[in-house]
Amino acid sequence: MRRRYAGRLPSLRRVGAVLGAVAAVALLVWLVEGPWLRVSQVAWAGERYTAAEDLEAVLASQRGVSVLAVDTDALQTRIERLPAVASADVDASLIGRVEARVTERTAAFVWRTASDSYIGAADGTIFASGGTGDEQVPDTAGLPVIDDERFVARLVTVGDVIPEAIVRIALRLASLEPARLGSTATELAIRIDDEYGFRIASAEPEWEIALGVYGLDPDESAGEADARLERQVTAVRTLFAERPEGDIGWVDVRNPGKVYFRAKG
Repeated sequence: MRRRYAGRLPSLRRVGAVLGAVAAVALLVWLVEGPWLRVSQVAWAGERYTAAEDLEAVLASQRGVSVLAVDTDALQTRIERLPAVASADVDASLIGRVEARVTERTAAFVWRTASDSYIGAADGTIFASGGTGDEQVPDTAGLPVIDDERFVARLVTVGDVIPEAIVRIALRLASLEPARLGSTATELAIRIDDEYGFRIASAEPEWEIALGVYGLDPDESAGEADARLERQVTAVRTLFAERPEGDIGWVDVRNPGKVYFRAKG
């Protein structure tokens, strides 16, 4: 009889393994559901343009949650949806602390409209308000400034994306040295409007040049746009070589093969 049942009973090793697994599951449930290992602190670092309240809104929901139940990947995804954030890393520690470290976008330009001033990345993403006057963000000094006077620009806000083709030409113009135009100016302003498209202007000597619309024709490649801009630069340089730029108030090179200009006075 003993031999017959001995073959059917589980070994002590198997019983111990089953009991160990049950105990482990019970311990895990106890840790997750019990009052211990709860998130009591949230913190973040690395932000410059991202509002603290936006990060707080994402992380504060984890207070009181078991650290073992915190979905750090989901939190990371939510933080990376914030306009100024390029990437994020989120950790949850057993001491009850959830911490996010953010890497923000690199500021490439200031985009000014009739409504506000904004900071944008090279891909055209508007990710922060640049402020105005005394409230202007200090580290925007030295960034190219584009004055967008188009009607549609009044609707631009943080989170919007300026078309890449428009940003590319704007940054090219912002890097244009006045000497390339044959000008003695020390600084050029970049503007866009609904009538003339891109314009560049000098305060001293005072003149303005209309270049036309860029970035809206899907049939014009980047190379073709660059070639058109180069022809316009050459046309202005030729004009300034033939006539004193101080006598010229307005130049229209939208068609670089047929340049119009208006003298001052």
